[in-house]
Amino acid sequence: MSTLGKKVMGVKKLDKQVANAYYYTRVKHVAIYLSIWFIVSFGVVAFADSLTGFNVNGMPFHYFMGAQGALIIFVVLLFVNAVVSDRVDKSFGIDEEANERLGSGKTLDH
Repeated sequence: MSTLGKKVMGVKKLDKQVANAYYYTRVKHVAIYLSIWFIVSFGVVAFADSLTGFNVNGMPFHYFMGAQGALIIFVVLLFVNAVVSDRVDKSFGIDEEANERLGSGKTLDH
């Protein structure tokens, strides 16, 4: 039996402390991503007057962020979230391949 949890009817059950740590880690990352997105989307607009001196691709910075930059950063954050989520899952011993097999009705051969 691993330190992460016990198997109950073929499904690995996480200990409460590990599950709580996993939950808080995921929530912390989501809060960071949402904060970055909020700053990029709304913070730039709030300080548009003071950001007119910067140019990106020949456009004022605040205009570029409203037209393209916020969308680009949102897509980048989606990819970063996917990579970081996979790493968090692996660090907590959550096996996505086993979950897919169980989700499709197959059993674990362990």
